[in-house]
Amino acid sequence: MRELLRKAYSPGCTQALTCPLLGGVRETRNAVLSQEIDLTGKLLIAMPGMGDPRFDHSVIFMCAHSDEGAMGLLINKPTGDLRLADLFEQLIITPTPDARDCRVHFGGPVEHGRGFVLHEHGYHSAISTLEISDDFAMTATLDILEDLAEGRGPSKVVIALGYAGWGPGQLEGEIAQNGWLTCEADARLVFETADADKWEGALQTLGISPLTLSADAGRA
Repeated sequence: MRELLRKAYSPGCTQALTCPLLGGVRETRNAVLSQEIDLTGKLLIAMPGMGDPRFDHSVIFMCAHSDEGAMGLLINKPTGDLRLADLFEQLIITPTPDARDCRVHFGGPVEHGRGFVLHEHGYHSAISTLEISDDFAMTATLDILEDLAEGRGPSKVVIALGYAGWGPGQLEGEIAQNGWLTCEADARLVFETADADKWEGALQTLGISPLTLSADAGRA
C-alpha cells in the first residue's frame, strides 16, 4: 500500500494531466450531438443497466474533454475505509492539528495507482494545477496533500485514486448509445452531498426521478 500511494502522489504525476487518455467507460445522453461538444466541467450520470459494476449508479466529474480524448473522476464511489489520514500515514506526511480528513474515492479504472484531488477554484499548487472552470480545479501532485496536512489546502475537496479515460471519439460514441445522462456540475452536489445521495441528486437537477429510468434505457 505504501508504495502504491507514493506512486500515486509523486511530483512526476503531473504527467497525468497531459498523457494519452486510455480506458473504457460509457458516456452521456443528449438529444443532439456534434463534434464540438465539450463536457469539461460537467457531470455524467450512469444510466441503469450500465453492465459494469464499477460504474453502477456512478457520477463522474469531467476534468477534460477534447477531440484527443476525455478524462473524468468518479465522485461517489469511496474506496472502502481508506481516508485522507491514511494517505498521510502511508506517505510519511506529518499532519498538524488543523489537518483535513475525508474519504478517498475510486476515481476510475485507469492508472488506479495515481492520485487526484478535485477541489474548489482558488487553490493553486506550486507545481501544477489544472483550472477546469470558475468553480473547479484539479491538482495531482504531492504538495496539495502536504498543504491539506497543515490545514492550508482547499476547504472543499474530493480525493480520488485512478480516473476514467476515453480515447479519441470513444466518449462521443458512448454518448450516442445513451449510456449516460449529463448535467451541470453544482459545487454543493460535488463537495457537500453524501456519496450515497449524489446519483439521485444529479438526476434531480434534470428533474428526473430514478423510478422513471428503465434498466434498458442506456443500451443501444
